Amino acid sequence: MLLEGKTIVVTGGNSGIGEQICLAAAAEGANIVIDYVAHPEATDSLIHRIEEAGGHAVGVDADITSASDLHAMVQKAVDAFGSLDVLVNNAGIEDRKSLLEETEEGYDKVMAVNMKSAFFGTQAAAKQFIAQGNGGLVLNISSVHEDWPMPGNLAYCVSKGGMRMLARSGGVELGPHGVRIVNIAPGAVDTPINTATTSDPDKLRQLDDAIPLGRPAKPHEIAEVVVFLASGKAAYMTSTTVTIDGGISQGSVGL
Repeated sequence: MLLEGKTIVVTGGNSGIGEQICLAAAAEGANIVIDYVAHPEATDSLIHRIEEAGGHAVGVDADITSASDLHAMVQKAVDAFGSLDVLVNNAGIEDRKSLLEETEEGYDKVMAVNMKSAFFGTQAAAKQFIAQGNGGLVLNISSVHEDWPMPGNLAYCVSKGGMRMLARSGGVELGPHGVRIVNIAPGAVDTPINTATTSDPDKLRQLDDAIPLGRPAKPHEIAEVVVFLASGKAAYMTSTTVTIDGGISQGSVGL
């Protein structure tokens, strides 16, 4: 199996893309640490599914907007499984407001969940990787909007643009320690964050028409790329972004 014996922490791991990452990585032999802040019953259900399939998983209730909680999350992963190999900064939100509409409260929340959590999560993981002495990997679930404008959702785009530079500059800083940072940039994905679009036939038709492959991604398709990047088959990749968008960023203006 591609991830046999590796320990992987997934923030926001009990729903959407995060849930599929946990399932896919566990199926390849990884020990899974599921970070969550809500719906503990969903975490328990996911742990049960993983264990029923012969895998190993634990849940950690950690507020990813708190640096101390993120460091504690990493320590709990080490306590549970002995070491840490991969952190997946997956948790994210958006509020779909323009520059002129955005509030300070809304901006702060988006930046805390999307950017601050990735920054200090990376810091916590990197310190553990360096202490272990054998390197490690941070995977950021970013977005095509780390580079591609999306009018009307500016705080989200700014947070993902920051994540872009976290990978590039952070990967350069940490490379001498064998610590790598790679971003994964999905386009439209059929997850709860996009329900307003996918549940509206007219909006979904417009979205499908804008994607060269004709449909949004399924969460498991993002998870499969995570598995590849977390495996030894991608060991020379760092400070870069892998785009998984069905070609949408090569087409019309962002939706």
